Amino acid sequence: MQALHGLKVVEMGQLIAGPFAGKTLGDFGAEVIKIEAPGAGDPLRNWRLLQDGTSVWWQVQSRNKRSIALDLRQSEGQAIAKRLIAEADVLIENFRPGTLEGWGMSYEELARDNPGLIMLRISGYGQTGPYRDLPGFGAIGEAMGGLRHLTGEPGRVPVRCGISIGDTLAALHGTIGVLTALYHRKVNGGQGQVIDVALHEAVFNVMESLLPEYSAFGAVREPAGSALPGIAPSNAYRCGDAAVVLIAGNGDSIFKRLMGVIGRPDLADDPALADNAGRVKRVAELDAAIEAWTRQHPATDVLAQLGAAKVPAGRVYTAQDIAEDPHYRARDMILSQTTRDGHTLEVPGIVPKLLGTPGAVRSSAPKLGDDTDAVLAGIGFSNEDIAALRGRRVVA
Repeated sequence: MQALHGLKVVEMGQLIAGPFAGKTLGDFGAEVIKIEAPGAGDPLRNWRLLQDGTSVWWQVQSRNKRSIALDLRQSEGQAIAKRLIAEADVLIENFRPGTLEGWGMSYEELARDNPGLIMLRISGYGQTGPYRDLPGFGAIGEAMGGLRHLTGEPGRVPVRCGISIGDTLAALHGTIGVLTALYHRKVNGGQGQVIDVALHEAVFNVMESLLPEYSAFGAVREPAGSALPGIAPSNAYRCGDAAVVLIAGNGDSIFKRLMGVIGRPDLADDPALADNAGRVKRVAELDAAIEAWTRQHPATDVLAQLGAAKVPAGRVYTAQDIAEDPHYRARDMILSQTTRDGHTLEVPGIVPKLLGTPGAVRSSAPKLGDDTDAVLAGIGFSNEDIAALRGRRVVA
């Protein structure tokens, strides 16, 4: 039995933030019913690379979910959604604030039928405040949360980190909120509650000492490329075969071992470099010395020598590197999943690893409306009722 077996979740979100929270709960056993609009469904179905007309990203984001195609713009559709939510433990939504209220599904209304309901609401700026009604995507949250300013090279326009990290951080914070609220409801006898997650706040929460440094010293942290500002040496270095490795030689004893590997005992024994403060003052000199060595060797040799000396280092991986890495496979971080079109696809494994009640991929991602009939039958609709709803285009 999985850790969240028996937990009932209704997911009304789309794209990334809300659905990633639903995916995480589903991986650990929750029953997740995803409500999608008839016709196109969740736009993520068509994002990035498609296989037989469906995004392979969708296969990851929507595993362990059931899909019901339901038109929430119609009053009958809203009534059906309320019946589903009345039997749920958790409702996930990431619409703009006020959308559910416009459909007659405010938390107060839903809680009258289900006082234990936990409602996760993810939005650009949160459910309150002067910006609440502004549209917000993950990229905007990254910018407002302080992350985008630090991403890139000094003096250049900030760059995207390569993935929708703002959405995913919001989803993870939302999942923590759901599990915390479930604990409170069960152990402390509490009622249900709303979890209000703003994209920019989720980003801001992981910004380390950004604000305290400004508060105490008026210091505005600036982008530093691949280096770790204020900690040295820790950077990315080009190797002789053009591969890039990250080397973290910033511990005092690690630094000495690193200098030994690269053949610079003079730097290892320099008393001015015995601690981090001294090394930071000469970081450019240290980075140049390290890269002068790495450029003489292929990445495999660099990593082998550093590993033998117990200096933390790693290659900058591509998707191919991940797929071919034996450690990923040894820890079940690459799983084989069969799509409902019959394709075999390798997908990311499940994190975190619960050794007693591990997560699992119980079902592949659904096609739009795959489970409409079964879900409706489960809340009391007859075959005739379902056929009539389909005829009125309330469901599909």
